[in-house]
Amino acid sequence: MLLLANLLWGVSFPLIKALALLHERLVPGTGPWFITASTLLPRFAISAVVLGALCFQQLRTLTRSEWRQSLGLGLLSIAGMAFQNDGLQFTSASTSAFLTQFYAILIPVYLALRLRRSPPWTVWVSCALVLAGAGVLARLDWHDLKLGRGELETLVSSVFFTGQILWLERKEFSGNRALPVTAAMFGVEAAASGLLAAGLAPAGVHMLPLWTSGPWLGYTLLLTVLCTLGSFTIMNIWQPRITATEAGLLYCTEPLFTSLMALFLPAWFAAWGAIQYGNETVGAGLLIGGGLITAANLLIQLRPLPAAAARA
Repeated sequence: MLLLANLLWGVSFPLIKALALLHERLVPGTGPWFITASTLLPRFAISAVVLGALCFQQLRTLTRSEWRQSLGLGLLSIAGMAFQNDGLQFTSASTSAFLTQFYAILIPVYLALRLRRSPPWTVWVSCALVLAGAGVLARLDWHDLKLGRGELETLVSSVFFTGQILWLERKEFSGNRALPVTAAMFGVEAAASGLLAAGLAPAGVHMLPLWTSGPWLGYTLLLTVLCTLGSFTIMNIWQPRITATEAGLLYCTEPLFTSLMALFLPAWFAAWGAIQYGNETVGAGLLIGGGLITAANLLIQLRPLPAAAARA
């Protein structure tokens, strides 16, 4: 199920890129931060309304623990997305894609410090494999890798994503209901992105060209249904059934699915929205990077983690 969530998130990257290009064409000069906020707001607002309507009775009876869990998940997620998107303005996409996967290392390091003992060797080997695979998929240029503003912000985003994964695993939330928690989480993310959009909106900007654009509405609907309602609901329901370490490694399959989607989705979205957005091509990097990430996840599944070493 988490692989399915990653498949859906893989669709989100070409979709978000297409949304940004279309936004820039329809409402030029609004800036990358405002474009980011304008992309985040509708996907989370619609998701909050839809899922909230489906589990309205459960939302009315949210416990204090469920409110606490949803607030933490929403704030950690939206903070990670904000730093990740801002960092992209100051570094290359390949470097950002590689550094974002740093949570595969941060999770076992955190658990090792908390439990005061090192995880099994399979964890460290798997971490090395997924980072190498992510680097190959991202076509990382080591000469381009430096710790400037963009790189530091991307590492900060990875810390927030690490916190999101670990927050979802906390034992105190084990009895919480996943659907109302996810609906409340969407509400937190919608409110945060709404405040961000309001604060960054240029004076006199008119959003009507977006709201009356068929392609923009279509992109947003796909992003909401597949990559928000689908992926985050799956994550919140199924991730607690495995360890955070295993989840972190599985989430590193996201760049693999993104690379596969980039082989054909950009041209479809470009034709739909009349934007310039070309497909990527198949290369050895896709096979090598995907193979390394797959090998890492096979290793961690074929040699399961002892419960005491895997959980806090």
